Amino acid sequence: MTIVEGDEGIIVIDPLVYAETAAAALDLYRAHRGDRPVKALIYTHSHGDHYGGAKAVLSQEQVDAGDAVVIAPEGFLYEAVAENVYAGNAMARRAIYMYGPLIPPGPRGHVNAGLANALSNMGASTLIAPTDLIRTTGEKRTVDGVDMVFQMAPGTEAPAEFLVHFPQRRALCAAEDATHTLHNLYTLRGAQVRDAATWWKTLNNTIELFGADTDVIFAQHHWPRWGTADIVAFLESQRDLYKFLHDQVLHLANKGETMLEIAEQLTLPPALAEQWQNRDYYGSVNHNAKGVYQRYLGWYDSNPAHLHPLPPVQAATRYVELAGGADALLATVRAAYDDGDYRWAAELGSHLVFAEPDNRDAALLQADILEQLGYQSENPTWRNEYLMGAQELRGGVRDLGKIELATLDVLGAMPPEMIFDYMGVKLDGSRAATASSRIQWTIHDSGTSYALELRNSALIYTAGKTLDSPDATVHSSKAALAGAVFGSTPVAEAAASGAIAVDGSAEALDELFALLEDFPFWFPIVQP
Repeated sequence: MTIVEGDEGIIVIDPLVYAETAAAALDLYRAHRGDRPVKALIYTHSHGDHYGGAKAVLSQEQVDAGDAVVIAPEGFLYEAVAENVYAGNAMARRAIYMYGPLIPPGPRGHVNAGLANALSNMGASTLIAPTDLIRTTGEKRTVDGVDMVFQMAPGTEAPAEFLVHFPQRRALCAAEDATHTLHNLYTLRGAQVRDAATWWKTLNNTIELFGADTDVIFAQHHWPRWGTADIVAFLESQRDLYKFLHDQVLHLANKGETMLEIAEQLTLPPALAEQWQNRDYYGSVNHNAKGVYQRYLGWYDSNPAHLHPLPPVQAATRYVELAGGADALLATVRAAYDDGDYRWAAELGSHLVFAEPDNRDAALLQADILEQLGYQSENPTWRNEYLMGAQELRGGVRDLGKIELATLDVLGAMPPEMIFDYMGVKLDGSRAATASSRIQWTIHDSGTSYALELRNSALIYTAGKTLDSPDATVHSSKAALAGAVFGSTPVAEAAASGAIAVDGSAEALDELFALLEDFPFWFPIVQP
């Protein structure tokens, strides 16, 4: 979290991931600098660790009264909500592998999370909707005597992002577009692949716009740098890094190299590789190269043998049979492990684990293999992936309760269309194959009516359309709709209380919601 002092108050940039941590940071500041009021809250981009502490910095009432402004890049609200909802369950589960919060810290355990030493403990993730959106590069704002110039950076580290220059202080907030590590083009927790071409062009533009007028650069995850010459050299090396990755992946792809082949052979030139800020401490050349390939060419390498492969369990049982049975394959895996051939051992061992999930010897050996791969990794997120896999192979998947990225504040920011979209995601298509439903749903907050049609295992919604003879006509607030869809208030309970009013067949509404599934969070990853 960054605090900028103005004439009378302060501007807070990116208030951390939870209200508890943001409150602690603000208390620390005020203990040393005084109890100055917050005049503005700025979100540099749409990731949850950059807005979750919002309500420890400001209250909604303060914002509604005009006591402070909330500034964000155009598209912020949609992107913040979409990332944490549509694939949020899978992404949050995978993030436990990437960041390793359940791995005990220590020389043989968790040492780092890439962009930080570790994640903060669970707390309350909050959100206050922006009141002022920045849409174009060069837009200026003055808050409490502090001048700010914005550079738009959509499609770089986040779908909605900007950088902020403070000309009076010759300071540049680089958000997450220039950090002391190679960042992720593809993030291991899962997300849309980021555009390396847009990223390098953005940094090139940053140098042209602000390089000569900057004495200090800071970002939200790492330490500042001082001195114009050093700052420009830093930005140039980061720019060149993403340009190199983008161009050389496509260079090799156009020569017929596949995604795995490119990732295996691509290395940074010494002038880039020897710079601390370009090392594989968060992203890596290997998995970012795969991300560039995926963005342009997708998962398929055009080899027909790879077009329709067997799923893991089916393939695994046949590999075990080919190896001469479980005992023979286990011996081969152990020999590879003893030889230090850990990547090959992990590949073979995974087949055995998936073919025989109750084979304890196989699971424990695979855990040892993954552990060694983790110890040898320079990249802390790779280390976490390996060590988390080893931990679950040894101790199983522990159900510690569901982690919800879609908090009430996030849900409250969703337009009805996004809530209906998520209904479609939750719909169990196999059970809905023979079902049909036509429901007219009016959201009285906005006065908009939606025609919902369940057909062909798909939930279609159309704003402003009126159905002839719907099975049910429903009236509710957006909050009541969200509560029913996200499970905080079952639809039957909401109907009984009057929060959702139903005319026509209440059974039709119940039957539709009965087809929506709640996703299990602690699903297995390293075992079937």
